[in-house]
Amino acid sequence: MPAVRPYVLTIAGFDPSGGAGLISDIKTLEMNRVYGLAVCSALTYQNHEIFTDAEWLPAEKIIRQIKVLGDKYDFQIVKIGLIDITNALLPVILYLTEQNKDIRIIWDPVLSSSSGFTFNNNISDSLLREVAGKAYLITPNIDEAKVLTDNKGNPEQEFITMTGNSNCSILLKGGHLKGNTKDDILFTSGDEITIGGKSIEGYSKHGTGCVLSSAIAAGLALGRPLERACRDAKEYTRKFILSNKTLLGYHYE
Repeated sequence: MPAVRPYVLTIAGFDPSGGAGLISDIKTLEMNRVYGLAVCSALTYQNHEIFTDAEWLPAEKIIRQIKVLGDKYDFQIVKIGLIDITNALLPVILYLTEQNKDIRIIWDPVLSSSSGFTFNNNISDSLLREVAGKAYLITPNIDEAKVLTDNKGNPEQEFITMTGNSNCSILLKGGHLKGNTKDDILFTSGDEITIGGKSIEGYSKHGTGCVLSSAIAAGLALGRPLERACRDAKEYTRKFILSNKTLLGYHYE
């Protein structure tokens, strides 16, 4: 373990309950032994059960926050969560890649809340391809994958083609699949890698997608290969889910 922890930047919404968004990301990064920097991209009005509204921060205000941090801290990994996909996502990604061509961006495409509130549903396949041209990893669940791709019935086939033609990988999360198997599939360089998982009966948590993507970001910042970072993050998320029987999980090293 390095004497000085590497920095990871998270760009996400502020969830006052602390179960998802910036607060959850920072907890996850800290427990995974990296130092988390945070930029707010949306104010949300919610608790762990109810979501009533979101106020988007425009791209220029998000970029102003990033610039102040970038002037002082050397972060090579950035995780993007809840953001105005239509107006802010691409300008923010372009700014980050213009400042550092080697930066690795993880986009967790938050399209709706766990309580059913829809944030972003006007998304095109071309947008996904633009993001894939700049990002290092995209982490949709199966419902998000169907929204993001033109091939609604078989997004996996589109992911194989897309990752075979770019440097971006896609982790298709299996948590929303029916049945006992909750495998994730990592699409990278046109290959498929299964990351096994099982249903955890009687346990459910607010913010698991935020936890998983932030734990992956931490693993990458610590120098782990992508597949190992994804496997380690899935195990960390499993422990988070099992931490108690409420919807608000606890974080442990």
